[in-house]
Amino acid sequence: MLVAVGVVAAWLAVVAAVGAATSNWEGRARGLAFVIGGVSVVAGAATLGYRRISPPVGDLLGAAERVGTGDYGVDLEVRGPRELRLLTATFNEMAARLAANEEQRRRFLADISHELRNPLAVLQSEIEAQMDGVHPRDDRHVASLLEETRRLGHLVDDLHTLALAETGRLVLQQEAVAFGALVREVMGRHEAQAGQRGVALRASISPGLSKAWVDPARVRQVLDNLLANAIRHTPPGGEVLVEVSTHPARSPGDGPMVTCRVTDAGSGFREDQLAQVFERFERAVDSGGSGLGLSIARDLVRAHGGTIEASNDPATGGASVSFSLPT
Repeated sequence: MLVAVGVVAAWLAVVAAVGAATSNWEGRARGLAFVIGGVSVVAGAATLGYRRISPPVGDLLGAAERVGTGDYGVDLEVRGPRELRLLTATFNEMAARLAANEEQRRRFLADISHELRNPLAVLQSEIEAQMDGVHPRDDRHVASLLEETRRLGHLVDDLHTLALAETGRLVLQQEAVAFGALVREVMGRHEAQAGQRGVALRASISPGLSKAWVDPARVRQVLDNLLANAIRHTPPGGEVLVEVSTHPARSPGDGPMVTCRVTDAGSGFREDQLAQVFERFERAVDSGGSGLGLSIARDLVRAHGGTIEASNDPATGGASVSFSLPT
């Protein structure tokens, strides 16, 4: 449209110049011819331009209406002028991301329903069995009920942490923490669980560690998830090793980093699984966990400005997860 207006203005300027230079009828006729020719050129250009941009614009408007109703399965043909092609390609990418997010949301809700249903079903059946006299109301059966309530509580805490991380409302209460002592404390809380499964816990903590500027409650949560996973995947008679050390700064101006590595004696991560181990509900088929532990650990480590990675230990073949935090 701007081009068309410019062309018309140019032709009018020519006509004005011609009119000023010639005052006779011949000059005026020539000026009128210029005007008619200019208007014809502009009208033709506008018609061609409209025919060129009208179909892709119509496609975009229709696709926008579909996306507005929740239908994200759109894939428009990229055509028309350069600007429209760029807009269409960007629209296709946006629709694809929305479709992927919607699929993830539905899968997330389905998985959460499944994870909540299992302990609730166990609680219900066990309580009914005790009320009907099928099971005695002794400490052993009450302990199984308590274990299921703890499982539910842990899952709810994990979901709350994920929600805070996604909405950017995860607030850290950071302080100077003796990292080695913190690791030993968390390992002590898992000794009973490891002993029940016949798994040994061993720590290798470098002497003279600097204090880390972290939120101790959140770091405990990271370690709890990593240790629970490692113990669960280690067969009886195996060992879970926790190594803590200090490493130099990653770049000039940064401080040193404290690194914690948790290695189990299980079968390790599948090669096709390594790239997705920190995604929600990504877990092995035989895993007894919720699939949230590593995702939570990643979010909490990143909130501290740290890094986390997963690999398979070349010596044992077991899974190894290490994270680094600034001191």
